[in-house]
Amino acid sequence: MSESAVITATGRRKTAIARIRMQPGDGKITINGRPFEEYFPTTTLQNGVLQPFLTTDHSKKWDVVVRAEGGGTPGQVGAVRLGIARALLKHDPELRPSLKKEGLLTRDARMKERKKSGQPGARKRFQFSKR
Repeated sequence: MSESAVITATGRRKTAIARIRMQPGDGKITINGRPFEEYFPTTTLQNGVLQPFLTTDHSKKWDVVVRAEGGGTPGQVGAVRLGIARALLKHDPELRPSLKKEGLLTRDARMKERKKSGQPGARKRFQFSKR
């Protein structure tokens, strides 16, 4: 793959979707038009976004532009992390073992369970009265 090519990938987590555009650069990460340090204020969330880069030692080689929507903050972090890992894998398939070992290529399929009719929630039942 040529060095000037833009790599695109998608990551999902719960109801959050992150569309990733990666191109060679100096390590700038932008999420929805804002720097990722501003978009994800805590270090825990920021480390989640940076984890694929730290695992593969590619932290200052790529500029990343992310369009994240849906879900909450932790869901968006998971979606961005999966998208970046998939984009790195598109660039270099040799990174697969290290990314897989860290669990960065696994789509977390856990979703909120739907509410069922005749009940107040997904599992909760209305109070039962015997008499």
